[in-house]
Amino acid sequence: MAGGTDLERRGRRIALLIAGIGVAWIAVTALGAALDWSQRLRAFFDLAALAGFGYALWQIYGLWRDRQEHKD
Repeated sequence: MAGGTDLERRGRRIALLIAGIGVAWIAVTALGAALDWSQRLRAFFDLAALAGFGYALWQIYGLWRDRQEHKD
């Protein structure tokens, strides 16, 4: 686990990104319910989380393409 290839490091970074977005989304949702935020503000954070997950999906696609390119 020490070091590893660039592709492995990118994969771990993407996994941490997804986990971080998920935890932040749950935390903001709970905070919004506790502080009685407006639905508009809650929807904004939902869309921000969705954008983050979309970015992570784009990163996964790029990682998959790089792995296909460097198979051998």
